[in-house]
Amino acid sequence: MNPPISTPEAASIPPHTLSIVIPMYNEAENVEPMITRVHEGLAGYAHPWELILVDDGSSDATPNELRRVGNHFGAHVRVIELMRNFRQTAAMQAGIDAARGDVIVTLDGDLQNDPRDIPRMVGRLLNEDLDMVAGWRKNRQDGLFLRKIPSRIANRLIARITGVKLNDYGCSLKAFRACVIKNVRLYGEMHRFIPAWLATVTTPRRIAEEVVTHHARQFGESKYGISRTFRVILDLISVYFFMRFRARPGHFFGGAGLALGALGGLILAYMAGLKFIGDENIGTRPLLLVGFFAIIMAVQFILTGVLGETLARIYFESGAGRLYSVRNPHTPTSDEAWHKV
Repeated sequence: MNPPISTPEAASIPPHTLSIVIPMYNEAENVEPMITRVHEGLAGYAHPWELILVDDGSSDATPNELRRVGNHFGAHVRVIELMRNFRQTAAMQAGIDAARGDVIVTLDGDLQNDPRDIPRMVGRLLNEDLDMVAGWRKNRQDGLFLRKIPSRIANRLIARITGVKLNDYGCSLKAFRACVIKNVRLYGEMHRFIPAWLATVTTPRRIAEEVVTHHARQFGESKYGISRTFRVILDLISVYFFMRFRARPGHFFGGAGLALGALGGLILAYMAGLKFIGDENIGTRPLLLVGFFAIIMAVQFILTGVLGETLARIYFESGAGRLYSVRNPHTPTSDEAWHKV
């Protein structure tokens, strides 16, 4: 167990309240050391903070351990139990929704992230007037071929496509301004792309990266394998579309429709010239079918764009719904359940 440390740099951080969000799934062995390390990492922290632990429908003893250890440390440790396994993105969103702090920090519950990095990241976030500080596992303690190499490839691809230049998209240790991250709704497997989603509500200039400590996993098993590389590629396509065209999907589908319509129109005009000027038989020409189906596809793309614009208007006017349900929800009042020095 790491010895308690003081955080003298916290004295130079502007006044704020801090919420730490940790999603956990089948991590019973990690619960007590994880909560203990958070308290060690924030020993002497000069500002009020709370710890929000989200059980993502675990099938082992994780919920019992969370309640037992949380009760031991006090009311500032809050446990949220999801009714089933909604996966990490929804669990993280549940914790963010429940957070009351001006600053929100997220990290994994597998003991690979080090809570002692939190004060330094929060200090940089507030002192440099940033909206997000992402952790960079520069000395990553994972397997080379199954974890490091696919991660490096994915990070470069994501950075190139999204335009948010970070070295490590996969690190869960991140610090956010609550007023910014609460404007982003996470769904699917999109927790990997939080910096990209954040860039839809703030400028990338207010997103920074900080080198953090990374430990090898001690207990339990990783929930991710090499198959997640393919999911990242599919998610990246969605992210790219949403970042570029979420408010104007008609431009994407309409542009494709106009291009196909122009191609089909030229082909059919050429066929008409052969028929009426050259007096040729075009009934068996494959090019006629190509032009005809190009026009049909053009109409379909344009109509899809119109439907997309309608759905986008509904989305922006009504807001996004939650993708999870909480068992016995409880939100403390503003004056209770903060850890204070």
